[in-house]
Amino acid sequence: MTSSTTHPATFALGGDLTVHRLGYGAMQITGDGVWGPPADREGALAVLRAAVEHGVDFIDTADSYGPQVSEQLIRDALHPYADGLVIATKAGLTRTGPGVWPPVGRPEYLTQQVELSLRNLGVERIDLIQLHRIDPQVPLADSLGAFVELKEQGKVRHIGVSEVSLEELKQAQAITEIASVQNLYNLTNRQSQDVLDHATAEGIAFIPWFPIATGDLAKPDSPVADIARELGASPSQVALAWLLQTSPVVLPIPGTKSVDHLTENLGAAQLTLSAEDVARLDALA
Repeated sequence: MTSSTTHPATFALGGDLTVHRLGYGAMQITGDGVWGPPADREGALAVLRAAVEHGVDFIDTADSYGPQVSEQLIRDALHPYADGLVIATKAGLTRTGPGVWPPVGRPEYLTQQVELSLRNLGVERIDLIQLHRIDPQVPLADSLGAFVELKEQGKVRHIGVSEVSLEELKQAQAITEIASVQNLYNLTNRQSQDVLDHATAEGIAFIPWFPIATGDLAKPDSPVADIARELGASPSQVALAWLLQTSPVVLPIPGTKSVDHLTENLGAAQLTLSAEDVARLDALA
């Protein structure tokens, strides 16, 4: 196979926070239904510490994971934080029970949640605050306006949005500078391709949540499994490597409760797919 160009290892988030492009998503370290504490607290702390020990310097969480549990575990495991560690969080989804996520975008609520996140994470400024979902009952300018005020106060460094359409992303950009967009995107679900294309053109970080969704594609006779065997890799590594080579602005954040899975996922950063491999995977959409 012919080699393709090696993808860049880092990205300057917001133009000034340089991070390795393969990060860690901290949703799964909470209890079932992303509700309450983890069944294995020490295991959750171990995964977080292992991520940083393996060179991860971008961790993504949210106030609603637990709620608050994920942020508190990050502080317990990693505070005081290593130089260069960037922690992104989100606000805008409330929790009324396991698996239930009502959006609330009222400015006073978002301000309250950011203040709680500052306390839970043990920081004076949040590197990246993301509007977890747009609340259809609240004008987007009002919701993002709360973050803008917090940025002016020095409590927020950069602002991002999550699960938005291209039109909504452009609306957000008209309100304030947007450093990132976090949408569902993976080998089998590319409904946000137009958002990714815009983010690439604008130099906005694109954070694909649920980045590993091989499903049937990981079966022994699938193209993903074929490529994995040819490269001596796992299907999840192939899926992540494909994301990394899709665009230089993509920052995948695979999450796991297992140190072994974490180590496997991070191995994708060293995997380079050939142009032929990428074409075979592109054709799966």
